[in-house]
Order: sequence, then structure tokens, then C-alpha cells
Amino acid sequence: MIPTETSPRHSKRLAVDIGGTFTDIVIEADGRPYTRKVLTTPSAPEEGVLRGIREALDATSVGLADLDVFIHGTTLATNAIIERKGAATALVSTDGFRDVVEIADEGRYDQYDVFIDKPPPLVPRRLRFTVPERIDINGEVLTPLDEKAARALVPRVQAMGVTSVAVGFLHSYMNPQHEERIRDLLQEIAPELAVSLSSEVCPEIREYERFSTTCANAYVQPLMARYLERLAAELGELGLRCPVLLMTSGGGLTTLDTAIRFPVRLVESGPAGGAILASHVAKEHGLDKVLSFDMGGTTAKICLIEDRKAQTARTFEVDRASRFRKGSGLPVRVPVIEMVEIGAGGGSIARVNALRQIAVGPDSAGAEPGPACYGRNGVSATVTDADVVLGRIDTEDFAGGSMRLHIDKARTAVESAIAAPLGLSHEMAAYGIAEMVDETMANAARVHSVERGRSSAEHTLVAFGGAAPLHAARLAEKLGIGRVLVPANAGVGSAIGFLRAPIAYEVVRSRYLRLKDFDAELVNTLFEGLYDEAIKVVAPAAMGKPVEEIRVAFMRYVGQGHEIAVPLLTRRYSPGDAAMIQNTYDELYAAQYARTIPDADVEVLTWSLTLSTVGFSIAEGSRRSVTDESSPNHRTRQVFDPMTDEFGDVPVYKRAELRHGNTVAGPCVIVEDDTSTFVTATFEVSMGERQTLVLARCGRGRVTMDVS
Repeated sequence: MIPTETSPRHSKRLAVDIGGTFTDIVIEADGRPYTRKVLTTPSAPEEGVLRGIREALDATSVGLADLDVFIHGTTLATNAIIERKGAATALVSTDGFRDVVEIADEGRYDQYDVFIDKPPPLVPRRLRFTVPERIDINGEVLTPLDEKAARALVPRVQAMGVTSVAVGFLHSYMNPQHEERIRDLLQEIAPELAVSLSSEVCPEIREYERFSTTCANAYVQPLMARYLERLAAELGELGLRCPVLLMTSGGGLTTLDTAIRFPVRLVESGPAGGAILASHVAKEHGLDKVLSFDMGGTTAKICLIEDRKAQTARTFEVDRASRFRKGSGLPVRVPVIEMVEIGAGGGSIARVNALRQIAVGPDSAGAEPGPACYGRNGVSATVTDADVVLGRIDTEDFAGGSMRLHIDKARTAVESAIAAPLGLSHEMAAYGIAEMVDETMANAARVHSVERGRSSAEHTLVAFGGAAPLHAARLAEKLGIGRVLVPANAGVGSAIGFLRAPIAYEVVRSRYLRLKDFDAELVNTLFEGLYDEAIKVVAPAAMGKPVEEIRVAFMRYVGQGHEIAVPLLTRRYSPGDAAMIQNTYDELYAAQYARTIPDADVEVLTWSLTLSTVGFSIAEGSRRSVTDESSPNHRTRQVFDPMTDEFGDVPVYKRAELRHGNTVAGPCVIVEDDTSTFVTATFEVSMGERQTLVLARCGRGRVTMDVS
């Protein structure tokens, strides 16, 4: 059984999060976490992982063979899609539906822009093929699969250099037999090809979203399979014997085999870990409204946590052409924690645009070559370079002393990219970079909150990730937020979140049913099948730990275009349960739209079943409860003040030396191995429970230079 909070011994667990710039390692052993941050190795990600693991293990008495569980999350799938570095992929579809992924839903994310430009499909038209076959909406075969045509298709696919195939037939979610037969033929004739079936990847209505998701899965499957198999093999050779679990976009953990089959479920795995951490921080501090702020080296992620739970969604978009516009990206229909993600990280590149304004991102210097201050031949000015120039980052003790930063190279990059073109001092140019990235993140938070009918000012900001604590106070000023929490080990927050995630897997199936014709036996049979499918994934990882079953129906009034999620009781149903489901639907619909439609028929399009264990506990051995109100020791560092256009001495405190109850006024800097927290003059900071830094608005200083 996986150890829980009541376990008689401390478990030994390891979490790895591969980001675009850094790979974060957390080992929980002896009741406390040990962390390590190393540069990601894009050409061979497992090299950075293994180096980071070795360095982290050296700080403990734990070996790989002693670990109880290994948890992994990565942005590799996301990056492969965005950078178009996936496999050469073909799409096989029903005759007449070759161009579904290009036609999409015929919508325009900007009705009045005649130069609108959407991301091209992952599968170009020359690699999209069709075969004669047709299944109707009820799963009945109208036109049998033409196996002769299907066999003739295989040499054509091979000749095009294809290594992965997505198969998407019309209404295959009702009857997958034609898709399964195509897979059999491909494995018989060309066993080297990876095959993804839409009836397995996304068995739901709406062929555009289903085909797009299947293409994305096929596009990243060879890359992810090679990486995961290679990593598992190398870890096995080094002595790892415990299960390897993968973080999914929906906030649960799944098995290695499932991750290899359905890597599209990992697309947002890293950010999901951060949202889980923020949810637990909300629970620990009794907060109902939290704004999660995760800023790493490449991107920033913002997520609303309401009632101590991260908001979830059934679909999201990758590679948006317009940052904040829905419909401008490639839809991926998998369970996901809902958040906004923008190209605003420590490595985001700054430039002067055609309007002679400072623009930051979305492109990033990444890990290779990295920001100019890394001294790895990078020449672009980045957010990290700006923070170094401003004095907010210790150049001698960056990343726990594993890297020395070069302030001269940072100044040169900022001078060349921003200061010289705009006639600014390099300090004011660096401050301009910081202000622009902070405003970009603030704007994203405003949009994300307003779209959900929320006010960001009513929330507490929870900041984590390597760069977030540096920018959290200024972001809070821009959003009118009065309190910021920086949890322990914030620099590796997503990896910490992995350690708290449950083993979980969601299975969905589209089966049309009008509520007035509720067929209890059909629904019971459907959920039995969903349970059997989900338990095969959850049981091997849960290792006997009890699981919770959650059922949901996606329902709407007949004639409407979109559904709402309606929770269902977990038991066998009888015909009389239709009234109960109707009442639940009415309550939820009225709560969302302030009215219902009397006497209108209601229909169910899709059914969902999720199996989940209780989340892992995290080590509590480092919690401090003894109050110490004495003044903590500090040194000073020169930090730039834009109000005076000069550098001034600012106190610098080591986080490890702060005690519960210590309170200091901003401006100041709190340093630790994995990140630094910059506290502006409008905040004071105290050490709270569970080693959480609490920044509270104190009314001093000036909130200035908003560019909104």
C-alpha cells in the first residue's frame, strides 16, 4: 500500500519536472524534502534528469533502489507541438472528411481581421488520406470498411516517410470496429508505425476536436515513447525498482504504459502540478479564493483556485496564434486543469518593437543558450538579465551556487537590445523589461478572472516557480491584491505538487440519450464499461489503495450547442432516477444562467467516470511552530530604485534563517537555493506556518508605473 499521512514510516519519493529552462528535482526522505535545480538538456532530456537525480541523491542517504515511487511531469509534449518538432504524422479518415482538421468549425477568432492567421494543422494535407467506410450516429455500419483500399493505402503512407498514424472515422466513438481494423492492417503490414485511434484517444462527439486531439497524440507519441522508455531503462539499470508514474494535465497520476499510449494527456502536466500545490496551500491556510501564479524560465501560468479546488475543463488550446483569443489554437480535448499560460518567463526575450515599445516574449532563450547572464553564449536580453541588472538576483549564489551569473554580460545584452535603441540607461531599460513582463502577466490574470466572472483583487496570490517570487509583489500591486503567499520550496513548486497528486484517470464516452427516454440499464452497462477501462489504469499504480469513483453527465437542452457538467450518484440506476438527474440539471443550469427553460427536453451527450485515490501527503517535518519575534540577521545588496533612478542598500535575508513570527518591511530580498523573493516597499513579509512567506500590503511606498 502507498504510505499515507497515517503511515508508520516516512515514504521515500522522488518527483521530476522538466521545464523549458530548468529541470526540478524533489526527493522526500526522512520526513523532509531535498531539492535540486539543473539546466534542462533539450537534445536529450533524460541527461538533465539523471544528473539532477544524482545531485539530489548525494544530499541524502537514499539510493534509487530505496524509493517507493518516482513521479514525473514534463513539457516535452507541449514544446514538440508548439515548436513543430513531432513525428511525421498521417491522418486516415472517412471518405469526404479529409479536411476536417483544416476546416475546423468554420469560426473566426477575430471576425474583423482580414489577415487572420490560425496555426496550421499538425498533419498537412498531403499526409491526410481517406478510405471508403461509414458508421452512423447510432453505431450502425452504413458502408463496410473497404479493406482493399485500406491495404493499398499503407505503401503510400510509408513512401511519404510517415512514422505515426492518426485514425479518425466518423462516429467511431459509437462503434470503433473500423478504426480497430485499420490498426490491425497497419500492424500487419507496417508494424514500425505508431497508431493512434480517435475511439481510444478521445471517444466523444464533435469530429474536429476528436480528430485534432488524435493527431496531437500521434504527433508526439513516438517522441514521448522513446524518451519515457529510454528514461525508464536507464533508471532501471541504475537500480530503480519502484513504479514510475506520470503527471497528467487533469491533475492525476497515471502509469508509464498509459502515458506512452496517450501522451496527449501529459501536455499540461507540469502546470497541473503547480495548480495542485496552490490548492493544497489554499487548504492549509483556510483560503477559498486563490490565484495561482507559476513563473518559470519559459512561461507563466495563472490559475483560479475556488473553494480550494483548481478549476477544470474538458478542452484547451495549444499554440494559439493570438495569446488571449479562444479559437486561435489547436483544440485538445482531454481532462485539464483550467489556466492561462503565456510566454512570460525568466528566459523570455525582450526587444524594441516597430512602435518603439519594449516587448517581452513569447520566445525564450530556454536552457541553451539561456539568458546572456548564464555565460553560455546567449546574447539576447531576457527577464532574468533584467533582474540581474536591477540587483534582485544574487549573481554568486544562483541556483544554490551551482551557477555563477555574469552581470557584465547581462548589462551588455540589455544595453544593446533596449537601452541604446530607446536612449535609456541600462538600469531603466532593465526596469522597463520587468515592468512589461509584469503587466503582461497582470493582463493575463485580469482576462482569466473576468472571463469567469471573478475579480482577481479578491484573491490571495500564491507564487511559486523559479521566477514567480521575484515578480509576485509587483504583480499583486498591479492587480490590487493585498496578500501574497510564497510556499516552502517555491522554486520547485510544480514538482512539490506532483508529490501531492492522487492516482487518477478519467474515461469519457459519448452516448446520446434524451432524459425523457432514460434507459437505466444502458447507463448502468455504460458505466460498468467505463469503470473496467479506468480500473486497469488506476489499480496497478494504486497498489491496493482505496479508490473513489466520480461520475458526471454532460447535458444540455435539446437544440443547444454546449453542455454543462452534472454530477451523478455512484450507484446502479433505475428508471425513476431520471427525475433526480433532471432536478440536479435544473439547479446547476439556473445557478449558471439564472433561469431554466420550462418543459424543454434535456439530452445527455457524454458520460464521464473518474477513479481517484486520495492524494499523497507531503513531508511535514520541516514545519515550524515556535514563534520568534527577534530581528533576523541580514546583509545588504545594491538594488535599483526606479523612483530615484539610483541603486540603494536593500536588506537581504536567508529564508532558512527566518523563524516563525519574524516580520520585516519591504523593500527587501529573501533568498533561498531555488529562487528569491523580492518584496516591494508596499509590502511587509513575515514567516508563517509551514515555512510560508506571507507578504501583506502595509500601505507604505508607492504603486507606480502601471502601463495598463
